[in-house]
Amino acid sequence: MSPDDRPVPDVPDRTPWRGWRGSGENAGLPAAKGAGSRRPFGATWWGKAWLEALEQRARLDPNRLGRGRSYARRGSVLELTVDPGVVRAEVQGSRVTPYGVTVKIRAFSDAEWDAVLDVVSAQIGRVAALLDGELPPELVEDVQAAGLELLPTAGEVRTACNCPDFAVPCKHSAAVCYLIADELDEDPFALMLLRGRRRDELLAALRSRRTSVSGEPLKVRTRPVGVLARQAFAAELSGEEAVGRSHDVPVPPRPGAQAGVPAAVLALAPPRASGVEGQDLVALATDAARRAWELAVGDGNGGLRLTFEQDLARRAASMLGTSALADLAHRAGVSSRQLTSWAVAWREAGAAGLAVATETSPAADGVGEDQPGATGTVSAEQMAEGIAALSQLAGGRRVVVDGNRVSLERQQLRLGQDGLWYLFTEHFGDWTLAGPPAADPAELLNR
Repeated sequence: MSPDDRPVPDVPDRTPWRGWRGSGENAGLPAAKGAGSRRPFGATWWGKAWLEALEQRARLDPNRLGRGRSYARRGSVLELTVDPGVVRAEVQGSRVTPYGVTVKIRAFSDAEWDAVLDVVSAQIGRVAALLDGELPPELVEDVQAAGLELLPTAGEVRTACNCPDFAVPCKHSAAVCYLIADELDEDPFALMLLRGRRRDELLAALRSRRTSVSGEPLKVRTRPVGVLARQAFAAELSGEEAVGRSHDVPVPPRPGAQAGVPAAVLALAPPRASGVEGQDLVALATDAARRAWELAVGDGNGGLRLTFEQDLARRAASMLGTSALADLAHRAGVSSRQLTSWAVAWREAGAAGLAVATETSPAADGVGEDQPGATGTVSAEQMAEGIAALSQLAGGRRVVVDGNRVSLERQQLRLGQDGLWYLFTEHFGDWTLAGPPAADPAELLNR
């Protein structure tokens, strides 16, 4: 039998592991070698545009994308299908059984598609190209005119894989993302399919929009360009017809009854390479939303002028009694006990209470139990009131006076710079603010 007469073995297409698979469950993939080891992706305008969006705008981990690109070059992606809003594929990894991968792109809603088709249908040349089976690059600008993006942006590419790699995307999912560029090279309408519309549905909708029932061209709904407020009011007030008319400034919408959580932060996880945890990002965004809401309703200044210690105490005040406070203390470089004391002071008396709690030196030198005096901002009369209040509870025990502080065992009155008294109690060597301040020290002791 001649070599030409030998039967050709039946080897299915796109099964690159046949012929090199070794023994064992995890025989490993071969290295990418030969002509395909550096082969590019994106031969057409649409393929290149997809890669640019994938690598620059979708905010996927660039390290994982690089590994996925190597997987795609070595032929690890076996079967790949594109359906509305989703790409499904099998990817050969380090085990015999391929992994199942899905890559989802946010599909446009019906209302969003209506806006896109209204813009496109108003341009005869664009419609003619689409009906001829072409997808002109100018379509990106048409979709933008409808307030949308045809190519994926941050948070719109979602991947899933049944491999044990916890990274998102894993190298198998990233490989599929690169192979989508090949699908767009073969059929650019696959991008429209990823946004939720098949080619025949798209073309049928365009034909129906070319003319209305009366045969007249449809009017396109375009977004208003808008004018500057100054120009609008100047135009309104100009002319004789403006005499005697009132021109009240529109009242802005009232804020909600309570602050919310930014939805975009809940939907978009930060890249792993950033070192930012998703829960921390949500906490910061929620805190910022809360402060913005307080500004909108007129409740303070939103904490815009706080020092580092004040802002730290403010945030910790909402974490009292939770493990999050210890984590915040570790990140800020302070002890949990100290931050707890700051948080309690902020909760009870705000910035003034924190100032009294963190004061490291007495405010008045030479003010003692037997010699009431006044230096700085502490007056002899006020100190005398504090000494008298604690002395009534002393019962023979010694009252200690040190600057602006009057102490009786585990109770301590501190006179703040605002002229108010603050009651502190000692717990395990730490002095903690016991409640809001008062002008009368006796009031604090009788609570």
